Amino acid sequence: MSGPDAAFSPAFEDWAHRHWARMEEVLGRMLPAPDISPMRLHQAMRYAVLGGGKRIRPLLAFAAGELADAHPERVEVVACAVELIHTYSLVHDDLPCMDDDVLRRGKPTVHVEFDEATALLVGDGLHSLAFQLLAQYPLADDPHRQLEMVALLAVAAGSRGMVGGQAIDLASVGRQLTLPELESMHVHKTGALIRASVMLGALCGRLAEADVARLDHFAKFIGLAFQVVDDVLDAEASTATLGKTAGKDARQNKPTYVSLLGLNEARRLAQEMREDAIAALEPFGDRARRLKEIADFIVLRRF
Repeated sequence: MSGPDAAFSPAFEDWAHRHWARMEEVLGRMLPAPDISPMRLHQAMRYAVLGGGKRIRPLLAFAAGELADAHPERVEVVACAVELIHTYSLVHDDLPCMDDDVLRRGKPTVHVEFDEATALLVGDGLHSLAFQLLAQYPLADDPHRQLEMVALLAVAAGSRGMVGGQAIDLASVGRQLTLPELESMHVHKTGALIRASVMLGALCGRLAEADVARLDHFAKFIGLAFQVVDDVLDAEASTATLGKTAGKDARQNKPTYVSLLGLNEARRLAQEMREDAIAALEPFGDRARRLKEIADFIVLRRF
């Protein structure tokens, strides 16, 4: 599993590795066992989820949860739910009818390792399981707050969030978008689920409304920064480094921050967004240390 870059502090590396290990255990426990019928589907679901990925969204949920004094046992459930939604989106994105990719997280994509029909069902199964977890486990003292959390993830994952952003992305192939149009697409496609990760982690605890708004501001900026960096890495990193096919956006003539702004300006924009995100956390002081470190990790990563 990928870890933090060597430039990051030992304390952050230790924190991140502990939470990566925790998420692997939690995800393995929450997913259906491979010997439960239908076995091939459950094996494929576990293949898609386990043993790879940066787990940025769970890390954000845990960091926000710590800031809000949330019970870690609650946060691990929402972190798991968000990661299941994220992984389902990757499985579907890789299908021949979408991006038609053969490599994800350094191994064959689900439809290559299994088959297209199974990959489609894997995404469906992961999506359903995410919402099952949000309904099954106590996540907030107030049941109305828990319903709010379910609705938040549903909007982030749906046509007004991630799925809607993917639809805009598909419709934009071959077009040159303006910067506001590109940002609107990625606020939905990438940013919505990253925002949900932060907000769900925080909502497992207790925060004043003003503090929730500050976290929301942070999440919006860091979600966009994540996509800018992804575009830069797609343009300049290798397939072996990324664990997925490099240079795919340019070959498919997709609008990206790099195609619109160029590499140097895209890097500058990512740094600007990182600074804006971190500025939103200043009132929290050291309580927001992990969120700031993750913001650095997102923008300064090389994979």
